[in-house]
Amino acid sequence: MKLQCDVEVVNRMLPTYGMRSRGKGARAVLSIGRHVDKTSQRSNIYMMICTAKDRAGSKYKLKDNIEKFFTWFVEEGKATVRLKEPAVDVCLSKADANSLKNFLSAARLADRGSDASSLPLSTLTPVRARDVEQPKKKMTIVSKKDYPLTSNFPYSLEQLQVSYCKLSRVDMRMLSLKALRKLDLSNNHIKQLPATIGDLGCLSELVLHNNHLETFSDALCLSTLQRTLQLLDLSQNRLKYFPPHFCQLRELVNLKLDDNALVCLPSHAGRLQKLRFLSAAHNQLTVLPGDFRKLSLENLDLFGNPFIQANPLDHEMQLTFPLSLQEMASRVVANLRIPYGPHLVSAHLCRDLDRAKTCDCGCVCVNFFIKTAVSMNLHQVSHTVVLVDDMGGTDAPVQRFFCSLSCYSEFLDNSLQRGIR
Repeated sequence: MKLQCDVEVVNRMLPTYGMRSRGKGARAVLSIGRHVDKTSQRSNIYMMICTAKDRAGSKYKLKDNIEKFFTWFVEEGKATVRLKEPAVDVCLSKADANSLKNFLSAARLADRGSDASSLPLSTLTPVRARDVEQPKKKMTIVSKKDYPLTSNFPYSLEQLQVSYCKLSRVDMRMLSLKALRKLDLSNNHIKQLPATIGDLGCLSELVLHNNHLETFSDALCLSTLQRTLQLLDLSQNRLKYFPPHFCQLRELVNLKLDDNALVCLPSHAGRLQKLRFLSAAHNQLTVLPGDFRKLSLENLDLFGNPFIQANPLDHEMQLTFPLSLQEMASRVVANLRIPYGPHLVSAHLCRDLDRAKTCDCGCVCVNFFIKTAVSMNLHQVSHTVVLVDDMGGTDAPVQRFFCSLSCYSEFLDNSLQRGIR
């Protein structure tokens, strides 16, 4: 039985001499195995602790020698084993919770003098230096020759950068790194992201700059990334559209979309209430979504997009009279915020409701509406604005939707009164 974790052996007599323990553990390998006592020549079960400074290990007898187990925080990978002789506390931390439970169970059996055949014993031998190194938290690989083909990535990684390695897909070994907070796969040839990236429960930064991505999976938007992802860099890819649920990534603070082929931004962009930095320069944007007006940014860059000249009188009519029964029902569901899903209504109705638009009057329209665009100064939504064009402008067209002719007429009347064109 072996266990890798941080260990501090605290002598309980230190306070008697006016001394204190360091309060800091060292990386160690703990083993439970049989050892022959040199004085008595008897074979007993011992616990051996090997560290970087003591790779040969220190041995502690277990049978009838454990005074108490402290396991209040075992689910967090922490526990303490109090020995009678010598009078020390073996403090364990940063252990895998399941492995720690198994180790403590074996130590408990050894203390009771259980038959050795029922114990998962190990050979008590010195450990290798790499087994007692501090867990590696950061790794950077920037060439194909340095890419690990025969060894795994350290399980303890919190930051991983793999760039310029010509990866065509995400290595599934990366997706087992449960402590990963930043994953940088920039400057590769990745065409598609696996939905299992969403299983990285701590991931706050995902950098995919300069790859071959054509889509961003809707499954990722509905994964645990909703609660963790703060920075997403999709610049220099081949994206044209966003999935319907992209704005479920509501923890996003920084979103980089430069140099793609985007023809529109997410229709519900206003739901990204924590977004502060947005760059979508050099795309194919002609107009911004109506929800864009709800953003509150610190920095915005939309340079190099072919924005249209906004004119409220130019409109697209997608309105019929009377409204279809499906449209009326969909509006009621959306306006009353009635829960819906594929388990209640058909999938295509769910998609329609996910793409619902909000009229100036506050009501919702789904597939029947009047659409136009008005000019908006981008300083209304951002403290700092990169110029939209070479002419020094900071205005851009924003979509507006109207659920009825009366709403559109009222909007035109108000626009004319304010002299807005």
